[in-house]
Amino acid sequence: MSPADFVADLFNPDLAFLGKALLIAVMSATVCGVVGCYVVLRGMAFIGDAVAHAVFPGLAVAFVVSGNLVLGGTVAGVVTAVLVAVFAQNRRLKEDSVIGVFFVAAFALGIVVISRAPGYAGSLQQFLFGSITGIPDEDVYVVGGTGLVILLAILLLHKEFVAVSLDRESARAMGLRVFWLDLALYVLVTLAVVISVRTIGNVLVLALLVTPAAAARLLTDRLAVMMVLAPAIGGLGALVGLYISWSWDFPVGGTIVLVLTGAFLAAWLAAPRHGLLARHVL
Repeated sequence: MSPADFVADLFNPDLAFLGKALLIAVMSATVCGVVGCYVVLRGMAFIGDAVAHAVFPGLAVAFVVSGNLVLGGTVAGVVTAVLVAVFAQNRRLKEDSVIGVFFVAAFALGIVVISRAPGYAGSLQQFLFGSITGIPDEDVYVVGGTGLVILLAILLLHKEFVAVSLDRESARAMGLRVFWLDLALYVLVTLAVVISVRTIGNVLVLALLVTPAAAARLLTDRLAVMMVLAPAIGGLGALVGLYISWSWDFPVGGTIVLVLTGAFLAAWLAAPRHGLLARHVL
């Protein structure tokens, strides 16, 4: 399929779901690209994956009772994050051990809950691997509105997030409430995950958080530039991935992830200062 044919399909009234899927995919990837910069800077990839698992029971409950998926996923993610923060106060257990216990338990709870819903197999596949079909109009507004809230919160807390990311002890000495800033970032990561699940799925959503930001990290030493490059890479990857998926009938979530992985590998190889070629030339 040529790009012109793809554009024609986007404006085809009989394929309205395709345009909505593109909007949601690009918006989700853009927001995840911004949030992912903090995830990469702080080495939080495991936490990002854990949050993706933690929102699942909330999504499952919301789906079963026909409630709001964003609200359900957010509540589940925040509750699990608070539990981790509380139990991690015990110095005999490292934080990653507590995270491993609670977030996997949350994911298992989600599977049990959704198994009670009619059409269990199809519903589970939709949550785990994403789906571009049957996206209601309200999902576009929910993703757009939630994305704006996330970006506004980041704009307001950017300096504090950077201070905590660079040096937690210095941030505490400056009087910053590190615990509450951590919790705020967990909430933003949770929201970013929830709005991305419908298109790319719960299993693959970590790629939207980490891969574009990791590629941007290789391309620049400046945080401001990184926070522009990461959402640009994510949004473009979502567009290209959806085009390839639609053209060759590939799974949309997996295709987007592979496109983003290709962008990361290209940055790893050809980044001006930190790429493999540059290091060998210098």
